[in-house]
Amino acid sequence: MSDSSPLPPVRLHSEAELARDALATPLLSRAVRLARWAGPATRVGAGGELVEEQLATAAAELGLDGEDAAAYASEAWRVAVDTGLVEVVDEEEGTVTAGAELDLVLSGAPQDVLGLWLVALETVLADASVPDLDDLMEAMDEGGEVDFSTLDWDPEAEAEFLDGVLGNLYLLTAGEDGPGEAPVPLPALAASMIVPDDMGEPTNDVLEQVSDAMMRLDDQFRVLEPVGLVDFQPVDEALMADTDEEPAAPVDVPLDDSVDDSVDDADVSRYGMVRLTPLGVYGIRARLLEAGFVAPAVGDLADKGADVLLDGTSVFPPTSAQAETEQWLARRDPLDAARELLAAARGSDKGAPLRRLRCQQALSLVGTEAAPALHEVLDDAELGGLARVWLAERGVPDVPPPSEGMVFWLTVDTIAAQLAAEGNSDELQALVEGLAAQHGSFFAAAWRVDHPATPDVLEAMGRLHPDKKVAKEARKAAFKARSQQGG
Repeated sequence: MSDSSPLPPVRLHSEAELARDALATPLLSRAVRLARWAGPATRVGAGGELVEEQLATAAAELGLDGEDAAAYASEAWRVAVDTGLVEVVDEEEGTVTAGAELDLVLSGAPQDVLGLWLVALETVLADASVPDLDDLMEAMDEGGEVDFSTLDWDPEAEAEFLDGVLGNLYLLTAGEDGPGEAPVPLPALAASMIVPDDMGEPTNDVLEQVSDAMMRLDDQFRVLEPVGLVDFQPVDEALMADTDEEPAAPVDVPLDDSVDDSVDDADVSRYGMVRLTPLGVYGIRARLLEAGFVAPAVGDLADKGADVLLDGTSVFPPTSAQAETEQWLARRDPLDAARELLAAARGSDKGAPLRRLRCQQALSLVGTEAAPALHEVLDDAELGGLARVWLAERGVPDVPPPSEGMVFWLTVDTIAAQLAAEGNSDELQALVEGLAAQHGSFFAAAWRVDHPATPDVLEAMGRLHPDKKVAKEARKAAFKARSQQGG
């Protein structure tokens, strides 16, 4: 995942909702309870960990029992210390007191609570990259020291692997072609880190690597679920009940973010399913921003100018672009918004056609109260065509017909915008074929259109049209247009 190009925009819940979710997570709520429980008799070790003889009391305070109760209590205490909910008063004596951050739980703003949760998340992510307890016990020497060289464990590589997995899960959640908020099969997520994009049928060696990665992720997501990062359905224990080997990734599950209809959902789910929670989307986005990625959220542009809106949404998928535009419009008077959008849509730079397309899409969300703004630009060479379309679609009377030159200019501008937005799409090819069929002399007139993108548009039409004769006409017209523009 490159940090140079923008990631798909995500829709975030409000900070108030997210803060409530954070306080309700098992791990942070336990940490808060232990911070309130801690008193003069509480003792910690040199690393701030709760002393072993008090773990049972702490677990009872949390209502935990069973063989993992002490481990859960220890983890919650560590989070309480890391987040500042508890402060060590005297390291030698091992005494503690309630930390200054504890007041934020009741009186802090939602952003303060989310700040605590992000610290807790970092603690848990670090834990998730550590080998499991059984491996650590096997690597322990007679003196009780762990020989990490026997573990084949690279802390940096483990952290990078988990970051990559969470980044892919974020992309699948944010992308309009992905599963969105639906859970992702664990084999598919593991495969996204292992299987090369250009690989056809995975080899047995690759499938074995996917299975290994799947089981690592099963362990890691079990650790990450209590902090509220993910909703996770673990790998079915029955798959491993009768064998010492890790279960193989199901070969009939597509190794991508989707599951074919022919594959039984129940069978797939036995291999684990995971999705980011709304809080998890917020957390991963915060980490991506911290790492220098461009990770927009819907609503980021609501208080910006129309120029920023049109340029920003030019790289958004259609649904996200509309959602962002709706939030922008909601803050403005329709007539003022239309005038601002039209002013921002002007220009002859390379990005101008796509700005005008986004402007046209934004104006489609505005009612007839914006009509005066469209009337004002009827004589504008760049905006007159789209203004006539908008007014005609709303049945506004007495709209002057466009000149032939304006029609051709608008056609070139529209194709240039679609090329920028979608590339050589099937929809654009259909448009190109339709234009050539409806207007037999289209290319004879189109090369004269005074638009900066005319040569590129005609070249694209020659590339996209399946009829060799028509394609040749388009390429000849493109050559004439380029010569006319001095290219």
